[in-house]
Amino acid sequence: MILYHKIRPAVFRRRPNRFVACVTTGDGAELRAHVKNTGRCAELLVPGARVYLEFSDRPGRSTPCDLVAVEKSLPGGSLLVNMDSAAPNAAAGEWLAAGGLGPLEQLRPEQTFGDSRFDFAARQGGRPVLVEVKGCTLERAGVAAFPDAPTLRGLKHVRALTGYARQGWRCCILVVIQMDRVDRFCPNWATQPAFGLALQEAAAAGVEVLAMDCAVTPTSVTLRRPVPVDLTPPPDLR
Repeated sequence: MILYHKIRPAVFRRRPNRFVACVTTGDGAELRAHVKNTGRCAELLVPGARVYLEFSDRPGRSTPCDLVAVEKSLPGGSLLVNMDSAAPNAAAGEWLAAGGLGPLEQLRPEQTFGDSRFDFAARQGGRPVLVEVKGCTLERAGVAAFPDAPTLRGLKHVRALTGYARQGWRCCILVVIQMDRVDRFCPNWATQPAFGLALQEAAAAGVEVLAMDCAVTPTSVTLRRPVPVDLTPPPDLR
């Protein structure tokens, strides 16, 4: 479980750049908060949205707090979405250490192989294991999708894992969906068809494409359960 401290609610007003959000607190004060997610998040950070801030005592910061979660309006209610781009790796690390992929030896974060740096590396029964984690905050009608913007780095990782899987390594892509109440995960075909096609090729080569949702509160995020993965491309790409 990833925990946050000194949380306060606020109202989102605008995002002058990808690192900063202007928010209004309950007493009417306007603050600048660090956005812990550099993705577009255009469907989440809309004026008037309720957000949650983690305040810091660290001196020398240019902003007093981090924006860690946002409430997304849905028909009949709202959905709390974690916005911390560091949370998926932290949660995945806990899950892997607890045996999420079975017993692993020599589990290490941030390991370089070839010209790519992967989130986790380990060994399992003498076999090399690589795990790449992707945080997902985009949801439409119960379907989670990644990426929300084209990612050349993500595409490079998928292709590199495909190559290692063909050499007999155990390779996994773990999509951490930073919310609950989603029915399935699919590539964001409209935004980056090449990423979806690369995922298809990776799966065919033996890369495990996994997705898990999260239990999210203003003060915590925890991996919850597996979500079905659908790599079927739209008709115009088949």
